[in-house]
Amino acid sequence: MSEAKKVDALPKVTDLRSALAVLSQYEDELIYTDEPVDPIAELSGVYRYVGANGTVQRPTRVGPAMIFNKIKGYDDMRVLIGLLSSRKRVARLFGTTPEKLAFMLKDSVSTPIAPIVIPREKAACQEVVHLATDPDFDILKLLPAPTNTPEDAGPYFTLGMAYAADPETGEHDVTIHRLCVQGKDEISMYFVPGRHLDVFRQKAEAAGKALPISISIGVDPAIEIGACFEPPTTPLGFDELSIAGSLRGQAVELVDCISVKARGIANAEVVIEGELVPNYRVREDQNTNTGKAMPEFPGYTGDAQAEVPVIKVKAITHRRHPILQTCIGPSDEHTNMAGIPTEASILQMVERALPGFVQNVHCPSPGTGKYLAVLQVKKRTAQDEGRQKQAALLAFSAFSELKHVMLVDEDVDIFDLSDVMWAMTTRYQGDVSTTFIPGVRCHPLDPSSDPAFSSSIRGHGIACKAIFDCTVPYSLKKNFQRSQFLEVDVNRFIPGFNQ
Repeated sequence: MSEAKKVDALPKVTDLRSALAVLSQYEDELIYTDEPVDPIAELSGVYRYVGANGTVQRPTRVGPAMIFNKIKGYDDMRVLIGLLSSRKRVARLFGTTPEKLAFMLKDSVSTPIAPIVIPREKAACQEVVHLATDPDFDILKLLPAPTNTPEDAGPYFTLGMAYAADPETGEHDVTIHRLCVQGKDEISMYFVPGRHLDVFRQKAEAAGKALPISISIGVDPAIEIGACFEPPTTPLGFDELSIAGSLRGQAVELVDCISVKARGIANAEVVIEGELVPNYRVREDQNTNTGKAMPEFPGYTGDAQAEVPVIKVKAITHRRHPILQTCIGPSDEHTNMAGIPTEASILQMVERALPGFVQNVHCPSPGTGKYLAVLQVKKRTAQDEGRQKQAALLAFSAFSELKHVMLVDEDVDIFDLSDVMWAMTTRYQGDVSTTFIPGVRCHPLDPSSDPAFSSSIRGHGIACKAIFDCTVPYSLKKNFQRSQFLEVDVNRFIPGFNQ
């Protein structure tokens, strides 16, 4: 069966389990193991070899998603890792091709479908309820939060959809943060400056109030991807769950939490309910004293934060026979969740200003999904010369954490980094093709963005952004034509060959 026909025949994805049903139709997308695994470092250690890829320590590779059916210390809990760690797999889950993902997400931002609230009796996520008032309540007795490495600050939930409301306006936002289990009913929550939920938290704290919050784990991949959009594409008050609704053509279903005034994702595998406590901070590694947090997307282990806000957990609800979902911080799972929305945001911005000029955008794995974007442009007339750098500046505006932009012509395959490097080798001269933009705020997890790395950097998180123009000047295009080969039907010679 052809890929297109297979996509038409696949079940509709509405939650994690239907997503797994789609992947089970392919031979190379999902594997299981019944070998008992320790969630503390061992689980991630296995998947590093199987399919993490990204900026993970070598050797690693692109591979299938993996479900561990037996978790040491837990009788009725499975763990899924790597669901989105292949761009091809993401495309299959969304019923499209890897090259069209960014366009699909761009369109979804323009056609949002707001979430809806359903009755509790219809919410799969509340089939089993554990209240923190139970004297035996303990987060780690209920949920096998993994660590990525032996030196992590503690067990982390890495794929929790944090959902809360602005205490002043009632507007909702969903984002993903690193969540470290600190005690039987406490989870620390690290905020990169500027995140919308942190704005909500600060408003509540200023009023001396706790911020009710839910953490939904194991959800429809559209929610996980949609949650990674950032300003200006999704400004404060924009509920990214409406992007997921548009992607699926069906509103995301929410349910009122049992123990706090918040809402969880109704078909999630697990929902943690709680409150961000005002004026209460803990040291992130208070239980281990490693000085480390966990491996972050750039490929390095981040430092433990000296003071992080705390969620006081009030309840944990879950489906029967739940599947806890996790990821490795520097894996391609992060690259795809962060990078594809970034591509969509750049496309949206440049199309408004330069219609038809940028053909596609790719935020590749080596660039972590956040730091590098490759823009494919098409110079149609002499008047387009110079617009490629304008497109790069627009990309920086669309995504403030972007550090480098590479510009290539329309004949370069931006999803093949060998082709991108060929363009840089034959269509780029360092002294005239590079534009430096020093002293710009970037991302605090880039270890090179620090005064210790370069005296030109004023403070941590400030970077020198750069544009690498690997395009041919319009006046010279005739001198840079790739060799043209005869078009042939390879199936005549190799029956069934997939061109």
